[in-house]
Order: sequence, then C-alpha cells, then structure tokens
Amino acid sequence: MKYELDYHFHAKKGWINDPNGLCYFKGKYHLFYQHNPHDVIWDTMHWGHAVSEDLMHWEELPIALYPDMPYESSDGCFSGSAIIHNDEMWLFYTSVSEELGQTQSLVISKDGYTFEKYPGNPIIKNVPEDGTQKDFRDPKVFEHDGHFYMVTGTCKGELARVLLFRSDDLLNWEYRGILYESDEFLPVIECPDLFPVGDKWVLAFSIMRRPEKSVALAIGDFKDEKFILEEISFLDRGPESYAPQSFLAPDGRRILIEWMNNWKFKRMPHDTFAGAFTVPREIFFNERNRLCLFPVREARHLLVKEDKDVVVAPDSVTVTAGKEPVVFEGKVDSVDILRDNECVEVFINGGEEVITVYELWGKCW
Repeated sequence: MKYELDYHFHAKKGWINDPNGLCYFKGKYHLFYQHNPHDVIWDTMHWGHAVSEDLMHWEELPIALYPDMPYESSDGCFSGSAIIHNDEMWLFYTSVSEELGQTQSLVISKDGYTFEKYPGNPIIKNVPEDGTQKDFRDPKVFEHDGHFYMVTGTCKGELARVLLFRSDDLLNWEYRGILYESDEFLPVIECPDLFPVGDKWVLAFSIMRRPEKSVALAIGDFKDEKFILEEISFLDRGPESYAPQSFLAPDGRRILIEWMNNWKFKRMPHDTFAGAFTVPREIFFNERNRLCLFPVREARHLLVKEDKDVVVAPDSVTVTAGKEPVVFEGKVDSVDILRDNECVEVFINGGEEVITVYELWGKCW
C-alpha cells in the first residue's frame, strides 16, 4: 500500500488541516495551511506554505507563520485568508492566546516568501456581542463595491453564526452585523467564505463533528450587506471533506480546495504525515442552474470512468474505498473518477454531486 499521494498536496512531515491564504501572487499559486510540524496530531498551529505554477505540482516551502507573539501564545495561528493589496500579499488569521482568546491578526508580505506581522496586532481584539470570544475565528477577506469585507465564524447561545465586518483600509474594521445564523449547525460555524458565482453569491462553511455532509454551500444574494438565503447545498457529501476555501485564478475561475478529513479518523502506527487536500476544483453553475464542483482543467487528464471501488448503476453510485460505503442515490448521467493511491474523488453528473474518500489519516478529536 502506498500512503503518499501523487496528485494531492500533503506535507512531507507532520499534521495539516484547513487550507489558508489561497491566492495567485507574482506568477505563483500560493497555498498556506494549518500545520503542526512536530507530530501527526493536531497541536499548536503554524502556517505551512507551498507554491505551484500549475495547481498540480506543489513545492513545499519553509513555514510561513510561527506562533511567536504573546497574542498567539496558546493554540497559535489559526485559519485565515489572503488578499492582494498595493502589490503586496495581506494575510489575515486568527491569533489565539489564553489572555485574549481568539482575535484577528494581520501579516504582510512584499514578495510572498517573507512575512512580517503587523505591529498593531490584533487588528480585531474583541468579538462583538453577537459572538463568543473563545469561538471567533477563520477570517475570510474580500473586496466588493469599493469596500473590504471580512466574514468570521462564531456562535452565541444556541445559534451558530457568521459575522460581517467592513473596512476601507484593511486595518480598521467596523462590525456590520450577523450575516447568517442557524441552530442546525452547532456548535460553531467554521471557515466561512463568501464569494460570487455567476449572478449568485455562495456562503461556504463547515460544520464541526459531522461524519458526512460537513461542508455547506449556501446559495443566495449579497445585497446591502445582507445575505439573502435561497437554498443550501451539500453537494460534496465527503466523508473526507472539510474547510473549503476559494480564490480567483488570473483567468477568472473561482477555484476551491478542501481539507480531506474525517471526524472518525484514527492515528496509524506508520504515520510520518497526516492530512491532505483535494485536487483544486472549479465551482460554477451548469446549464441546469445546479451548483457544481469539478476538477480544474489542469487535472482533468487524470479522470477515468471506472474504478475498482466505484460501483455505478443507472440510479446510484456506491464508493467502497473507505471503511463504510458511501452511496449517492439519484439519476446518474455521468461519472468521472480521480484515483490517487488510497484517495478517490468521484464527480457525478459533471460535479452536481461529489464523493471524497481518503481514510488513512487523522485523529478523532
């Protein structure tokens, strides 16, 4: 059995989880990620870093962010995002300390390889009254209608929430209110990401401790700083999918990468690394107005129609690669499969439904 993957990024050593700071900067795709370089279990978080010219061949680089400041002295540097501003890479992340709890901080890079933490960190120190300081994380920053916006995940009482902030300079942030809330996705919404797809907006987020369908794609509109929900899709049923983050490629494609994880994972005795990421996927609406995830064109030469662990019938697709079968039931028009050693990604009906199976790594939290 070969544990390393050929077409999916994973660190050479240590634990990785959420993809962070995805962007295209100075001729390279940049992938940052949650990383414990010391062991194959979750622990104090660093930001790992890799670059690619084609989204398929990644070069692992030295660690980008170390938890070396007082405001990140307990659990470290949690997830965040990137935006290119004034020909610089601005990275926003959640800094975690016992004294302050979870706060939002900033790093600036002029070249994409060296990183300087902002002297005024944390740039958002206190959670609004609509959230909780111990669960206030994963800032995703984007630009819209002449302003910068940030969404973060949180909770309050019996409601999981996404909060919205606005800025004109990326340094001073004004709280604008609750963007989305629900009692279905407790204990807390993680890794929110708000972005346009066609003439719609998608609010992607993750739901802790769900063994399947833990990634939600809420479809609607973003108008007057409000998100108007139309429907929620769980088109990637996993079970190994979590923490999606999107970014814009130079050609305008909206590309999304997820962490391949399962809450039932157990540590393996041969582990030198733990965790991997999905092949980059384009997110779009098809001619039937269905939201889809499908491998970027750079990966489509790897797609096949048959696999020993994928059983296709006219009204179902069953993937048997994991410990338990994963089943899609519905009309099957097409099936595309990407096999990479012990990982199988299955795209049904052009990506209207996705099954992601990679059951080697991880730990039950």
